Amino acid sequence: MRSDSSSLPLQHLVGPAMRATEALVRLDERVARSPVGGGFAARAHFMDAAAAMWIEGELVHIEDLVLHDARMDLRTPTHELTRAHEILRVRRQIAASKPGWALSNDGLAALWGRGATVAIRPEPQSQEVASAEAEDAAEEDTDTRLDEELAALDAAMARAKTLLDGVKVDRAKGRTRGEAAAETAPRRARAGFAPEDKNPLVYDADWNEADRLEEWKAAMAEVADLPPLLRAAVLHDAWDTIAPLQHAHWLGRLLVAACLRHAGTTGAHLAALNVGARLIPRDRRRARDRTARLIAFIDGVQETATAGLKDHDRLILAKTQMERRLKGRRSTSKLPDVIELVLSRPLVTSSIVEKELSVTAAGALNLIGELDLREITGRGRYRAWGIV
Repeated sequence: MRSDSSSLPLQHLVGPAMRATEALVRLDERVARSPVGGGFAARAHFMDAAAAMWIEGELVHIEDLVLHDARMDLRTPTHELTRAHEILRVRRQIAASKPGWALSNDGLAALWGRGATVAIRPEPQSQEVASAEAEDAAEEDTDTRLDEELAALDAAMARAKTLLDGVKVDRAKGRTRGEAAAETAPRRARAGFAPEDKNPLVYDADWNEADRLEEWKAAMAEVADLPPLLRAAVLHDAWDTIAPLQHAHWLGRLLVAACLRHAGTTGAHLAALNVGARLIPRDRRRARDRTARLIAFIDGVQETATAGLKDHDRLILAKTQMERRLKGRRSTSKLPDVIELVLSRPLVTSSIVEKELSVTAAGALNLIGELDLREITGRGRYRAWGIV
């Protein structure tokens, strides 16, 4: 796929791109100088992950995603919920890394799952955000150790099953397992598979993800001279057209958001592009005409910025109102910590407050009641509160 910038209908794209860039830069500047910037960025991760699943036709409730992230599921996690949590973790990984890491070879290998995860040096952050990131890193480290143990067990079982099945099949065909592996290795190598890397029942062997990803990277190099937002629009359209990854199509918008961050358009936060794309009708996002698709993406970016500005103003107002309740409080009161917790999540439950602040269940309910938060679920049990 060629993405020559000279073939773009700039007369139709420049106007919308300038308006969307202006709105996005205004949002980023406000987040960078805001006292709730860290909370806004943390909430945007949840919103964008849920919106990404909505675009793919799956419904994931924000409440379930927050509880799953806090390891407090009320029910068995669904496949859609685990995928949304994967998007959430990838967004946090990109946001915590250097601006150009996600687009580098090491970053793409780590995000693609074909390379070892590289060490990430997070940018300087506030104490509250750094503490939250440290807790997330500890939880992810626990997940990694558990995943490694389970992966080792699965690998051992798979090797045993492969050995038994191979002996039966090879004996029936009158050949050794080495000869059978030698016959299939070239075909798997041409398809981009490492030995025993992908399950052929789940992945198409003819879908060469490595070559498709290289094609997308070539398209990225071809449009390097375009303004950031036009470059992002072309790269997003190229990702949809090339479809490098079979089961991680959502990674494209995260890489495009990383491209905007690397260009300096959004230096203070990672743009939640899925939130704006959700507001664009599907027939515009999937139009046959390339120009229509590019304009739809640009309009989605403007919707993202508009929604972000409204959410930021709502957080500022909520923070001001809640801080009025701190007058006359003791210096050891946990109410300021509850305020920071509420601002950093779309919703909270008494269990989350109890766990994060190390208070009793009754104390958590009392703290929530003192802030006069709005109850969202309408239930008598398993309730959740948030800023609406």
